[in-house]
Amino acid sequence: MHQPNRQDNSESLEKKDKQHEDNLKFLKTQINQLDESIRDLQVSLGRYHCSANVAETANDNSSHTEEETMGQILQQENSAAGVFCWLKANHLSQALDLPLTKDVLGVVANLARVDDDNLSRLLSEYLGLETMLAIVSKTFEGVKALEKYDGEGIVNSRTGLHLLGSSIGKRINGRFLVICLEDLRPYAGGFVADDQQRKLDLPKPKLQNGECPPGFLDYAVNMINLDRRNLSCLTASGHGLRETLFYGLFSRLQIYRTRSEMLLALTCITDGALSLDGGMIKKPGVFDLGSRKDVEVKFPVASGKSNAPVTYIQTEDMIKKLEWERSKFVEDMQREQQLLDHANFTRHA
Repeated sequence: MHQPNRQDNSESLEKKDKQHEDNLKFLKTQINQLDESIRDLQVSLGRYHCSANVAETANDNSSHTEEETMGQILQQENSAAGVFCWLKANHLSQALDLPLTKDVLGVVANLARVDDDNLSRLLSEYLGLETMLAIVSKTFEGVKALEKYDGEGIVNSRTGLHLLGSSIGKRINGRFLVICLEDLRPYAGGFVADDQQRKLDLPKPKLQNGECPPGFLDYAVNMINLDRRNLSCLTASGHGLRETLFYGLFSRLQIYRTRSEMLLALTCITDGALSLDGGMIKKPGVFDLGSRKDVEVKFPVASGKSNAPVTYIQTEDMIKKLEWERSKFVEDMQREQQLLDHANFTRHA
């Protein structure tokens, strides 16, 4: 009969050690996955808090509406955006049957909505008035329809948007921005699964320790809302407004709860950041200081948040459930570590 020797015992102990180490790796992976899920849900709660904080200081009637945004644009009387929106509101551009009616979509300011007034002010200030008033065209044909030139390269005021402006007694002063979607480099990644808004699946920023920075809410490009009409607006190559226009404007601009939290995350800010209390980093190394400026044209605020409290409660419950699961994995991990430590101690005693 075979008698176990020291070598057999050593091999048996090594197998047990290997099993404990494998169990520890598995449990660590499970904990990391739960941490990621919990952070995702905490981000969604953070966004709700962003809206709720503003709602506490202002009633729904004071939120910036689409009509107010249109009114702000129309007040820029001698701007290209003001002329275009006036004509569109009165259906005069269609009456003249110009190519610009087919491909020119509107103005940046009225192509998206946001969740609350504070976010509207922040994003509008970040972009600035000139960009908020930029006219957006799906194609270069639409851009060409807006303005034509004579043989010497001088603007022909008897054509395009200049002619339309003159027809209603308005003259377009100075230069104006036009953004051509088909010439923008679109976001090349995927989209958040089962998301009706087709938000971009951007990886969360991570500090050197591998954790998501405290106070990070989301990327600005995912914090704007598109209505059904604008969601269905696609370029010839199949790209939507979020991955072309708004990714081009915001790139990976990060949004944080507070300025102090934003500053703690400097090492993982690649394309600028904003904080809900007014902090602004234009790009790495470029800080925008001083008092906040209220831009003359702002994004409208999305209405209809009746489901937010229900979603909020469901999200809180899910976080509690995941945190409970995590605590159980942590307990299992501690037991495995104790068994491994005890085995190592016994072997070397």
